[in-house]
Order: sequence, then structure tokens, then C-alpha cells
Amino acid sequence: MEAYRNPALSPRERAEDLMKRMTLSEKVGQLNQRLYGFRIYERDGENFTLTEEFKKEVEQMGGLGVLYGLYRADPWADKDEKTGITPRLAKKVYNQVQEYVISHSRFGIPVLTSSECPHGHQALGGGLLPVNLAVGASFDPELLREGYRACGRQLRSGHVDLALMSVLDVLRDPRWGRSEECYSEDPYLCSRMAKAAVEGMQSQNVGCVAKHFCAQGETTGGINASAARIGERELREIHFPAAKACCEANVEGIMAAYNEIDGVYCHSNPWLLRTVLREEMGFHGIVMADGVAIDMLKNAEGDTLHAGAAALRAGVDVSLWDEGFSRLCEAVEKDLVEESVLDEAVLRVLEMKFRRGLFEHPFMEEDMESGEEAGITPVSLELSRESAVLLKNQGVLPLEKPHQKIAVIGYHAADRYCMLGDYTPPVPEEECVTVLQGMKKLAPEGTQVEYAMGSGFAERDEEELARAVALVKRSDVIVAVVGGSSSRFGGAVFDTNGAVKKGSTSRTMDCGEGMDLSNLRIPSAQEELIFELAALGKPMVTVVIAGRPYCIGEVEERSDSLLYSFYPGPMGGMAIAEILYGITGPSGRLPASLPKNVGQLPVAYNYSVSSAAVYSDGSAKPLHSFGEGMSYTEFACDQVEIGENDGEGIALSFTLKNTGTRKGTAVPSLYIRRMTGSSVPRVRELKGFQRVCLDPGEEKQIRIFVSGEEMDAVKIPGRAYTPCRNYILMLMDGDREYWSGEIVRNI
Repeated sequence: MEAYRNPALSPRERAEDLMKRMTLSEKVGQLNQRLYGFRIYERDGENFTLTEEFKKEVEQMGGLGVLYGLYRADPWADKDEKTGITPRLAKKVYNQVQEYVISHSRFGIPVLTSSECPHGHQALGGGLLPVNLAVGASFDPELLREGYRACGRQLRSGHVDLALMSVLDVLRDPRWGRSEECYSEDPYLCSRMAKAAVEGMQSQNVGCVAKHFCAQGETTGGINASAARIGERELREIHFPAAKACCEANVEGIMAAYNEIDGVYCHSNPWLLRTVLREEMGFHGIVMADGVAIDMLKNAEGDTLHAGAAALRAGVDVSLWDEGFSRLCEAVEKDLVEESVLDEAVLRVLEMKFRRGLFEHPFMEEDMESGEEAGITPVSLELSRESAVLLKNQGVLPLEKPHQKIAVIGYHAADRYCMLGDYTPPVPEEECVTVLQGMKKLAPEGTQVEYAMGSGFAERDEEELARAVALVKRSDVIVAVVGGSSSRFGGAVFDTNGAVKKGSTSRTMDCGEGMDLSNLRIPSAQEELIFELAALGKPMVTVVIAGRPYCIGEVEERSDSLLYSFYPGPMGGMAIAEILYGITGPSGRLPASLPKNVGQLPVAYNYSVSSAAVYSDGSAKPLHSFGEGMSYTEFACDQVEIGENDGEGIALSFTLKNTGTRKGTAVPSLYIRRMTGSSVPRVRELKGFQRVCLDPGEEKQIRIFVSGEEMDAVKIPGRAYTPCRNYILMLMDGDREYWSGEIVRNI
């Protein structure tokens, strides 16, 4: 028996033996992921035919390394319930594809499959969570871990090997259309969430490809894939921590980012992908390219031949839809890259295939589970509840008065796709609860709930406005539901990488990949609707559903209460209704600051003390800062004690009490400010937090520990370093400071 066929040997031993037997062309084939998986089949009823494009690729590559997006369904993929792969049909198609690849590979090498899973499986029947920015608002990594365990169960049942998950981007400019894919503007919160997501997914034997590395959320002017014009310290303090946390969780893959850093594309940056990622962070998995990103290196390398060689030398292992990696045989033959470098990448891919057991178990034995069957729905609902952020309340909420007539107004109140975010598959109406449906379903006895749209998403509609005004005049209170949308289901023009084409417009989109903005106001038709409603003099609750921080100062000013919900997912309408009626209390905290206007940007709370903004024509303070969020009750903090003040770290212990009359959740958070050391400090840095749920009058002892590594400033190799000894500690919840004190650390 050949060694590679012997399951008693280690995956590495089997991979080394197999690689020695392969031709250069076959090895190159293992590094290519050129196909759009949703285009390799044609469906006729319940029968599937593999396309000639697919067969030609398998023949050319001597097999297939990785196949992207077999199950993908959305307007770009042009797949729906009639043309795409439903969970019940997944086994048939997957096994047909895998059997063809194995039978046309000289050594019977199976193919790895990768699928998008930024907030759930982007497939028909795929279970969805709230988007990352909503999850960040929950400050609940444990619940997120549970959510991705459920997502992992669904992907594993579909024999998906690699889940492509947006967990590394840090939101530093809300003009960026992909803001929703970030957990926060804060690196510590991002790191906690990223690690939890990876652990949850990989606990189900589905590898995570964490994306994007690195600094894609920095942007220039909020433009997608633009340059990150920052230095190494900013990289290490803000953008590296999430990747490091994922490496600590043994993440199986990292996807490189489109952007350049200091004039070098991430895909051709060996310092980033080899020195930092592999040597410093100890990463051992595969580095995957982003869609057509290798070919973008032509801007610096001249052509796709040199682009592919540059990416491989830099540390990219697997391509995505590009031409550059398909030319690696030529690159080796022309001495543009050594075959030994190619072999390193091939070995990683083959070892992953052996480690995942594909050679022994290449086929699906049961049907793929739906999101409901995998248990995603209850976690999605709970994350929706925890992520809504109450920013203003002048006594209108909760809506508990008996026999009220409630006017629900707004396009967003009845459109399910406005709640779901980008990278969303088709979702049947019965699998979503809109705000209007939630308000009607949970309405107390005797309460009447009626609806008028008031305006289109981005178009003023005089007839709809008249209906809304008439409804409000005969109602007691208004619930206006407005905001942004990343819905691809209202028409959009897509680029070759699936993003909305830059500069294009859509009837239902102002967020999502490719939808970068120079203006951060909600669509003017909706703003005008809020102004018209406010003029009617009725109490008004405004619910903003969004994929990014908006400038909502004028909307908030005209509202009596304001609830901000980053895309809350398919159960979002139920969660929002529960909060409005007081069935549950609001507990979300802003994961990113809301600016007053675009001219203030950047407004991230953790700025350097050297860059405190002062403007002659207005305030530099954001409308709402990171961490803000109100409750229906009050909390008090007492008995603060500091312990373990040594090189291992600092522990802060305190008593937290619910002093109000309603059950509620606090999020006490510990910040530090370094007062000495060799680098310029930031005004505040989050270093620990807990979610604490308390009944009225209940109190709990809480302990937050900050490790010595978290206390220290980032050390940059080759630069002088002076440790910090003097700190200010701040215990806060939102903009409320419970306690602060200066300490001298014993080191």
C-alpha cells in the first residue's frame, strides 16, 4: 500500500508521500480555486448536470484543489429555490461533484469545499444570525460561540470544509460599505468576538477561513479595498489583535485583504503573511486569496504571470477566481518562483485534506440540515434581543399603556431583507419576523397596531405619506422604523468578485460591499418622513435599522425615544417588538461611535492623546460614543478593590446592584489609560467587560481581570521599548463612569 493511502500514518506523512508522486501541473491544481461553484451545475427539476467549464477545469488541473460556493444562493449567484441547491438536494449534487473530481484525479484526490458564512450559511435554507456589527453590540462572545456552533452543524452536514467568515476587520470609517462585517471599532471587543466565532465553528469540524488580513477596515475615505495609510504601531494596536486571537484558537485559514499597506498589497506582502502571521502569531493553516485579488497585483507586477508568482512568494497558498495561480507552472519554469515554495503551499492543502478525513469519507451520507434543524433560530433571536441599543428615552418606552392605538410607519417595518444584511441568501417570508409582524403578534390585549409605509426606501411617495399622516392622526403613538439596507434583492449591478459595482446605485441598497458613501445620513425620503411625522405632535419612537453608524442627530432630536439596531437578522422583528413592549429590556451597547457629521471622521473613541480633535466650527464629540446604551432600570457600583497588581496583570473586583424596579442587564467595562512608557497612549482602551443580568434589588460580585500582556503597550520588533508603570483605570458602562483610580503597577 502506498503511504498516502495508509490512514495509520499522520496527515503530514501522507501528504508528503502523495506530493512526491505528483507532477508540477497536478500540484498547481491543488492551489487553484478558480471556479464559481454555483456555476458548475445546471438544474432541471431534481436532476443536475455538471457543466463543461467544470469538467474542463478538472481535466486541466489534474483534479481540483478547492471549490468555492457550491451552495451559494443570492442575486449575484442567480440561484433560488427553483435553480439552486436546497438542503434536500445537497447530497445528490455534492456527491456528484466529488465523485467526478476523484475519478478524474490520477491519485483520487478529493476536493475541499468552501462556503461564505459571514453571519450564517449563504445557501438556500441557510440559518442566519444578526450581522457582525449587531453581534458586537451584544458584548456576548459566549452566545456568539453558541451561534457558530449551530452554524457549524449545518455546514458540516453539507460536507463544507471551509467557512469563509468575516471576523478580522475593525471598523475605523463608517463610510465603508462593509462596516456591517466588523464587530466593532475596538480591537479588544473584535478579538473576543473573533475568537468565539472561530471556536464555535471549528468545534463542529468545519475549518474557518478568517477574513480579511489586514487593516481593510482602515480605508482611505471609506472606500472598499483602498489603502490603509497607517504605520506599524497602528497595525499592531488596532488591526493585528483579532488575527492573533484567531491564531490562538488554531484557526485553519486566513484570507488576505484587498488593500495595500504602505504601498504593498497584502497579497504580495511577505512581512505580513510570513513574518507576522506565521512566525510571530504561530499560524499553521492555509492563506487564501480574496476574489480576483491576485490578478489585481498586475497594478504592481505588470501581468498575471508575475502577479501569481508574487502572491505565492509572499505566502498565499490558495487562489480565488484568478488567473495568476493557474499560471504557476509557467512561473516555476521561468524561475519566477522556486518549486520548493510551491511545495510548501501544496503540502498545506494536502495535509488539510487528509486531516479532514476526505480520503476515507469523501461523500455525504445524509441530507444537509436546514438552519432551523441545526438550531440556529433560537440563538439568532437571543442575539437580536441583546444587540438592540436604546440611545434615547423620554418616557415613551416601554409601550405598556393599555388600549393604545399604535401607528407603525416606515419601509423597514415590513421588509424582511432590510433586517438581514449583505451576503444573504433568499429567505422565505415564513422564516422571518418583521417589526410589523412582531408588533402585531405581541400586542397587549386591547392594543391596536396599524401600518402605513409612509415612503419608499429612497423615494418620496406622496400617497404613502398621506396614508401615514392619516393613520398617525387617529393613533396614540408612532413607531417609525427607518434606516439603511444591504438588500441585493431590489436590483444591483455586480462586479466580478460579487461586490456591488463601485459607483452604481440600487433601489434598495446603501450599505454592503461596494456601497461606500460620502454622506452618512439615512436616505432623504426617510428623513423627510420622520420630520413630517414629528410635526404631528404625537409621541414618537424611532427604530433605526442599519448596517453602519449613521449621522442621525436630526432624527434623534425629533424623536421621543430612539432604538438603534444593526441588522438584527430574521428574528429581529420579534426581538425589537419585545423591547418596545417591555417584554425584554434593552441591553445592547454601541460597538462603534455615531458621528454627528462626516466632517468629524474619524470618531473612534480610542484615539491617541496627541490627536484630540478641536474644531472652530463645532463640537468634535460624536453624537454617541462607543459603549453607550440605556436600560429600563438603573445600576450602582460599590466596594471596588484592586488585586494582583503585578507583572501577571490586574484584577478589579466590585459589587454591582440593580437599583431600579425592572430586570435589566448591565455591561460593566474596564478601560485603561497608560500614563508613562515609550509610546503615545490612547485616551481609553477597553480591556475587559462582562454582561450582568440582575433582578430588581439584586446585586452580584463581579471580577474583571486584565493580563499583563493587555496592560503593556505593543512591542515592535527592533524598536526601543519602555514599560508603563502608571495607569488610570476606569470602570464604566457606556458614558456612565462607576469608578476611576490611578495605580502604579509592580513590574
